[in-house]
Amino acid sequence: MPSEYSDNPILRTSGIPAYDEIQAVHVEPGITEMLRRAEELLTSLEQQPDDGWESLMVPLEKIDQLYEYGWSAVGHLLSVVNSDDLRQAHETVLPAVVQFGLRIGQSQPVYQRMCCLRAANTWNELSECRRRIVTRAIRNAELSGIGLDPADRKEFNKNQQRLSQLATDFSNHVLDSTKAFYLDLTQAEDADGLPESFRRMAAAAWSQASENEGKKSTSDSGPWRVTLDSPSFGPFMEHCGNREHRETVYRAWICRASDGELNNEPLIAEILKLRKTQATLLGFNNYAELSLSQKMAGNADRVDAMFDQLLETSTKKGRQELDEITEYANSHGHDGPLAHWDVAFWSERLREERYAFTDEELRPYFSLDRVLNGLFELCGQLFGISVLRADKKAPRWHDDVRYYEIENENGEYIAAFYLDPYSRPENKRGGAWMNDCIVRSVTPSETRLPIAHLICNSTPPVGDVPSLMTFREVETLFHEFGHGLQHMLTVIDDRDAAGINGVEWDAVELPSQFMENWCYHRPTLLGMAIHHETGDTLPEELFQRICAARTYRAASAMLRQLLFGMTDMELHSSFDPDGNETAFDVFQRITESTSPMPALPENRFLCSFQHIFAGGYSAGYYSYKWAEVLSADAFGAFEDGGLDDKAAVAKIGRRFRDTVLALGGSRHPMDIFREFRGREPSVDALLRHCGLTN
Repeated sequence: MPSEYSDNPILRTSGIPAYDEIQAVHVEPGITEMLRRAEELLTSLEQQPDDGWESLMVPLEKIDQLYEYGWSAVGHLLSVVNSDDLRQAHETVLPAVVQFGLRIGQSQPVYQRMCCLRAANTWNELSECRRRIVTRAIRNAELSGIGLDPADRKEFNKNQQRLSQLATDFSNHVLDSTKAFYLDLTQAEDADGLPESFRRMAAAAWSQASENEGKKSTSDSGPWRVTLDSPSFGPFMEHCGNREHRETVYRAWICRASDGELNNEPLIAEILKLRKTQATLLGFNNYAELSLSQKMAGNADRVDAMFDQLLETSTKKGRQELDEITEYANSHGHDGPLAHWDVAFWSERLREERYAFTDEELRPYFSLDRVLNGLFELCGQLFGISVLRADKKAPRWHDDVRYYEIENENGEYIAAFYLDPYSRPENKRGGAWMNDCIVRSVTPSETRLPIAHLICNSTPPVGDVPSLMTFREVETLFHEFGHGLQHMLTVIDDRDAAGINGVEWDAVELPSQFMENWCYHRPTLLGMAIHHETGDTLPEELFQRICAARTYRAASAMLRQLLFGMTDMELHSSFDPDGNETAFDVFQRITESTSPMPALPENRFLCSFQHIFAGGYSAGYYSYKWAEVLSADAFGAFEDGGLDDKAAVAKIGRRFRDTVLALGGSRHPMDIFREFRGREPSVDALLRHCGLTN
């Protein structure tokens, strides 16, 4: 091996990726060498005679491991400690990485060996898991263009290269435009109504700005900096009494990445056009058909049927909710119809009055450490696991990052995870997500246990005040931990079906949304809702009000998700990128049928819709609602068994662990759901949880 590679942390293939050592300078030489090694493995594989499962899958797994420690680690760091140098290094090697991905996906020798495995007399001797892996690999090769003639394949590959670059550019533009905007409040009256926790955070944001170096802000006197980062934007829109300021911030939010060098509008048009072209080359009528061919729903008719049912149950109630808020606002000093920047403010006032609590009143009860203790205790009761902090055992990319190990009932180490809990708008993309760090794999030569990344953007600590979470941030943490549980509690030994690998995309949200339900479980919530100063438990009366408020504006929330899902499906099915209608016209039109309030003509929300333009949810955003049907019905099993019966909860929890969490992509998700629930899913539980039953 050349000496310049000998100390490159990207090239390690054991332990944990070297997050504390990888620098931008390592990326180009490290990824170049990684690709050389991967090419060497692939070439050797292609030249070997067909000798069954092991001779085919072991080299492919070695290639995956090279990526796990190299390219995946670089991509992860780009999301959590983004910098100009790292971004440039990533973009430099991206074309070569995409090219090798196409090379392996279009390898005729590998494809032929997969097909031979499926056609062999020994096919039925393989486990169901391995048959699914081979079948999926053959399908993925076909969707990678392996059957195209040379001219079409050349076009297909060129398009894939371009789509990868567009996705990276799209995400960077959103991050940069989010960072670029701020509104400084300098007058005391501007902060009227803003919660103390917000003022602390906003004062710290102002003081930490480079142009204010040496200057000091306080939560009481300001100045306060408002940003478009979620922990700032959401509370500001709900509590700022200055309507002009709300309008300024709202308009900035809906127009992120839609102007100047950061404008994603032309990227959207190009992405949609290229996706349609790719689908056509592969023999599909549109990209939605291609996407759904790999998902649990299977076809657009099933997705549309779900949309229609949920739209029917929520449209009338959604209009009533807006009318109710408007009436309340007009009786409390507002005059006339509500604008978009008024809805969050007045709906929060009504919620506070109706349910007699505020987010600020709840925050002191939800310090991060208390919430984590409650979450871990719940998982112990449900799934028989213990969670132990072990920061010193793993390299970390930031001082805020934590590392935990998981043990089973016998005290055996079975998995681990990173938790990066706080918002860092300067270099960390918004939102929350779970990604795999290490995938479980058990072979005759080694056992690799799973490690997950759990990334949140919760309110950070300020000074001596710990991270005090909103209730929604608590739900988000439970949600992402649900993803992590499916990754970490898998018992599947074959890497390509372990954890979330091989799980149909529209079923992958089942465990995450399932976990959110436990935030309303009395023993769980009261066990972790401990006032950080007094040590008092959340009062029973306040718990009951939280539960009562669960369905507040549920129809409006449902309609918002339907707007996103229906827009996504139409953009990837019947929309013509070369037609007279733009993607923004589609968004406006679908808003008319899903929202009681028309979108502003200048709304450019799509320019920051990373899920479908830079993430994995293209023609798949419906998956949130699809999986929510599954998750609500799964939680219904615990309701049926008795949530106050500890023995029953533990018994059902083990069954959930042994099916949904354990079996990964080894079986079809509907078969796994049936094994857990004893029947196919019903929408009834979701409608009941949302308060939308008749």
